[in-house]
Amino acid sequence: MRESPPTLVAAVTAAVWLTPDGEVDSLAPAEAARRAGRQPPLLCHRRATATRLGVDPFPAFDLLELFAFVRPARFCAPTPRGLAQALDLGDPHSLEAQAVALGRVADRLLAELAAREGGNGAALSIAWTMAQAGWPWGPAVLQALGFGKAETAPRRAAGYQVWEGLSEWSEHAPEPPAGSEAVDPQEARRRLAELLGSDAEARPQQADYASAVATAFAPRDREADPHLVLAEAGTGVGKTLGYIAPASLWAEKNGGAVWLSTYTRNLQQQIDGELDRLFPLRAEKLRQVVVRKGRENYLCLLNYEEAVRGLAARPNSAVPLGLLARWAAATRDGDMVGGDLPGWLADLTGRGRTFGLADRRGECIYAACPHYRKCYIERSVRRARRARLVVANHALVMVQAALGGGEEGQLPQRYVFDEGHHLFEAADSAFAAHLSGQETTELRRWLLGAEASRRGGSSRQRGLQRRIEDLVAGHDRLENLLQRALRGARMLAAEGWHQRITDADSSEGPTERFLALVRQQVYARAPQRGEGYSLETEVRPAADGLVETALALEGALEKLEKPLVELRDGLGDRLDREADTLDSDTRRRIEATMRSLERRAVRPLRAWRQMLRVLEADSSPPEFIDWLAVERIDGRDVDVGFFRHWVDPTEPFAQAVLAQAQGAVVTSATLTDKSGDPEQDWRAAAQRSGSIHLPSPAIRAQVPSPYDYAAQTRIFVVTDVRKDDLDQVAAAVRELFLAAGGGALGLFTAISRLRAIHARIGRPLEQAGLELYAQHLDGLDVATLVEIFRAEPDSCLLGTDAVRDGVDVPGRALRLIVFDRVPWPRPDLRHKARRAAFGGKRYDDMITRLKLRQAYGRLVRRADDHGVFVLLDPMVPSRFASAFPEGVEFVRVGLAEALAETRSFLAVSQPRSR
Repeated sequence: MRESPPTLVAAVTAAVWLTPDGEVDSLAPAEAARRAGRQPPLLCHRRATATRLGVDPFPAFDLLELFAFVRPARFCAPTPRGLAQALDLGDPHSLEAQAVALGRVADRLLAELAAREGGNGAALSIAWTMAQAGWPWGPAVLQALGFGKAETAPRRAAGYQVWEGLSEWSEHAPEPPAGSEAVDPQEARRRLAELLGSDAEARPQQADYASAVATAFAPRDREADPHLVLAEAGTGVGKTLGYIAPASLWAEKNGGAVWLSTYTRNLQQQIDGELDRLFPLRAEKLRQVVVRKGRENYLCLLNYEEAVRGLAARPNSAVPLGLLARWAAATRDGDMVGGDLPGWLADLTGRGRTFGLADRRGECIYAACPHYRKCYIERSVRRARRARLVVANHALVMVQAALGGGEEGQLPQRYVFDEGHHLFEAADSAFAAHLSGQETTELRRWLLGAEASRRGGSSRQRGLQRRIEDLVAGHDRLENLLQRALRGARMLAAEGWHQRITDADSSEGPTERFLALVRQQVYARAPQRGEGYSLETEVRPAADGLVETALALEGALEKLEKPLVELRDGLGDRLDREADTLDSDTRRRIEATMRSLERRAVRPLRAWRQMLRVLEADSSPPEFIDWLAVERIDGRDVDVGFFRHWVDPTEPFAQAVLAQAQGAVVTSATLTDKSGDPEQDWRAAAQRSGSIHLPSPAIRAQVPSPYDYAAQTRIFVVTDVRKDDLDQVAAAVRELFLAAGGGALGLFTAISRLRAIHARIGRPLEQAGLELYAQHLDGLDVATLVEIFRAEPDSCLLGTDAVRDGVDVPGRALRLIVFDRVPWPRPDLRHKARRAAFGGKRYDDMITRLKLRQAYGRLVRRADDHGVFVLLDPMVPSRFASAFPEGVEFVRVGLAEALAETRSFLAVSQPRSR
């Protein structure tokens, strides 16, 4: 760098300022913010640093931006320590050491760029354009790339046109039907041994597991009656390779595909990594394996091109688009959510600007797009049609099943559902219907696009007419149906509905009038549970005017649904009538448009009309839960609507997915309940997985963990801390975190409690040299927070349910978990209905035990892991001791004793070295 800027590292309550001359100043956050406002500093993560200083983001030399430019599509923990570790520059602990390390990081990255890409025309063009837009790193990067002042300036934004360097995908003949040869359990054992290699440690539990799940790969004997295996495998069994062994064998023997489905993106990545054992050669793996997600996860090249072409009008977009251009040219598959786009990059480029480049609204124009033959999504779809192992997620599987095959054209016949304990939640989301302000506005936008009344509306918001006008042109009936549908769409809620529905007289159209009355009924009847909480109430008895308004809305929705159905069917008639003249691309566009009409419009409209019609009845259908709600964030209304969920969402899941398959495995470390009644525990697994709705009972398999939990863990219930006194809770969390020396995860049942604790413990932890991070407060997504937590073994993390489900941190980085209180189910109307259907108090206990088991299971991920689990709730019922492994004592102690035992246990099991 030509002139070294000062360096800034900010913690929760203090900061360090390193001058170019090497002087170190320890500052209060306010003073650090003042200095940063006067002179742009060198730092890591500008937005997070500004949040810690309590100010808006300020100009700075953000090393994460430089890292993203030099090492696109590569990861590092977005902290000074994470950057230093990624560049093999040690692990600086103190703020002073981190400040020094950041300067070395900058030098190392610029040297690497000069050595690897000096003279790279595309990189030079991007850097030049970013520099012209005021990117602080611009001059240093241009110098590293070998650009001198006397040289001719590169063509502006030429390097942004990454689509020009992408290869086209090619079509292949349809795959023949898969065979029906079964997988013998002994074959599965042998395949597992091959995957592990001859030097692997013997793991009999893993071989038993592979043998047991192999039975799911036999051909079924009766329609709608698949071979289903419910397989519980304790942590450490190695279930991923255990099911990959028979799944890969079946795929090889029968020339078919097995879909490996997960609930979290993190596990998708892990499975993809494990498959390197099966396919060590990259080219072979690309042919045999594909990671599949929904369209909304991938970069849309048309959206991206339109953003690039708008650079002249929006020059402030040059820096974020430049960083995305570097990523797009290096990415493996264009996956923006959980793929090789670092989670922190969206924080730098703007989450709306970044993820808005994906097709999040279903506005794809398919073969009419100039980038269709290079599209990341279409490439993924075609690879999935030929792959033998497809790594997907529960949501995609269920959406495709509901549409009868989705973009793959047909439903898979073999599944493995890992994280099977989450199938109930995934189905609950996939098969629900929400008649709300957000949903109706989204449908209006999908149909009408950017309306003329919206100034500056993005051209990327392509309405239905713009997307399909060439498909209906010259077909009078189809053109008329399209126009009728577009006229009908104007009765849906429009932008600004939030303000208008606060007064029923100001509402526009039947949708907004209905929403206004829904909001009125909710606010009149829902118990107020404190600022920020969402509100809900039962549908009946309906407030005055609600039923009449609902029936008027149902009639208006029918007038919208009818032309859309006829348009969908009319396009289908074109496929039949013009079968001999339609080219392949047009045929594919018509098929895709029909699927989009069904998924985005016809299905929700049909569901909404059914919901509205039953309002005048005495009750809703028994299989559904109906309620009215106002969704709020920080006391602000964000959505209002009429909501419908299945009482048992695994019923439609079983019908749409399981019954259509030949065989499936549902597996998890926490599949069954732990009530003490083994038969009842397996019935709970059958209920939560949907197998109870199939003709034949599932095959059960249970393989215990090889870990010695009694020796590796301790469980304490603290009896002298009042859970409703946040000062006491904060003191207990603080002292426990200090006793463990970090590596601590605090789990909270409410965001308000998390915030209160964070405010109380940040300073003392920082003074002890322990970094504290928090979900909802640090401005980072959960995946990024977990990445930081994993990379910094002495850090501490506060979070809620999403953190509990997303944490997979082996080793010293996680050695203490503190739960603020018993995680009872949220007592909302949905839970009330399910509690009545599934066993009352027994259902409450099952859900609570599952949460406790999931949290506790994070402590031990390897044979040498040790950890302490603490519940700060003296009212924990003794019956919940069964949630934990046999032999692990459920000890009730005072806080002082819990602290002493924690220190002693962790000191012996994991001596701390700094």
